[in-house]
Amino acid sequence: MSENRPVRVTVATRLFTPEVGAASFRLRALVDGLAAKDADVSVVTTRPPKGSPAFKPRYKVSRWPVLRDAGGNVRGYVQYMSFDVPAFFRLLFSPADVVVSEPPPTTGVVVALTSALRRRPFVYYAADIWTEALSATDVPAVVIRVMRAAEGFALRRAAKVIAISDAVAQKVEQFGVPRNRITVVGNGIDTSVFGPEGETAGSDGPYFVYTGTMSEWQGADIFIRALPAVLAEHPGASIRFFGQGADEPHLRELAEKTAPGRVTFGGVIPPADAARWIRGAAAALVSIKPGQGYDFAKPTKIYAAAGCGTPVVFAGTGEGAALVSGNGLGEAAIYDVDSVAAAMCRVAAGEKTGGNADGRDARAGWVLQHASLATSGQHAAAEVLSTVARSEPAASGQIPGGNR
Repeated sequence: MSENRPVRVTVATRLFTPEVGAASFRLRALVDGLAAKDADVSVVTTRPPKGSPAFKPRYKVSRWPVLRDAGGNVRGYVQYMSFDVPAFFRLLFSPADVVVSEPPPTTGVVVALTSALRRRPFVYYAADIWTEALSATDVPAVVIRVMRAAEGFALRRAAKVIAISDAVAQKVEQFGVPRNRITVVGNGIDTSVFGPEGETAGSDGPYFVYTGTMSEWQGADIFIRALPAVLAEHPGASIRFFGQGADEPHLRELAEKTAPGRVTFGGVIPPADAARWIRGAAAALVSIKPGQGYDFAKPTKIYAAAGCGTPVVFAGTGEGAALVSGNGLGEAAIYDVDSVAAAMCRVAAGEKTGGNADGRDARAGWVLQHASLATSGQHAAAEVLSTVARSEPAASGQIPGGNR
């Protein structure tokens, strides 16, 4: 590669700005970090849903039509293939020096194959372990085995795996990836959006807010089942869900039976609107159903809530619970109705007396220092570019990770 030519990086992802979601936020931070380092960046992604806000980047974004489910999501094997198959040919003819792959594993396989054919390295951005979440859902065992094989194939052939946490890095190692090819870059949120200053939503009574994906393995139904006990102490309390996911129909049905009129589903909303609702909430609700193999996760919604200064009520065990309790970000309750209801009542009482205000600046300050998405994006960008620098001497045609 000429010393005067910028490094050419292509990022392959089914989700990108202006779509709303942790993956699109994280990849936007990565791409911004690459552009800031003068890389020649292009993004291979999908056309956003109709009605999405305008987005005019300073780098190339190549969009392609894709199948979406009834909720407008690129979620499901047919939907994945509608992105992955065209992406194979789009990447095959991409002049990139390095490619970055985002889950699902099927996209990782496409990136691995095209990178081998083009004799160039690729980086796998491991925000989570896809098949760990899949194992917690009602999916046939054969599908899990196939997807786990695909995930391992992509991870082992990557020149580098960048993980968002030490726990994810440990899971990556279990696929047989050498530790010296894994780098932890951290995770976080856009602190310019999810900060304590800004407009706040109003409500007649204390409300709790749940934002983001509603999947079976998260078990957000625990909060709805706890709500009657909360209402006994705080009659005006309510829960507002913003986002979407496979478990939403179940949550709606449960809410109608358990606490009619006290649970609202607002769909997917822009980040600024989510921040407005979070700032006005008594607490943000986050859950991971224990024993599903996903206790290592640190949901991004924890950082979003704390960044706004709002306390978190976390239901579950593992890394998420430790993150909340160990850093003064709110209440960590074991995953049962009584414990969760008690935690919700405590934060609701604190909101009523003004006690929660005492910790708002501290929570927001912790996020600013430890969970800035811009910082993790810059770190990830540096790791991607270092992969190209290390691979340049490979004149023999060997690609990093290509003969394993």
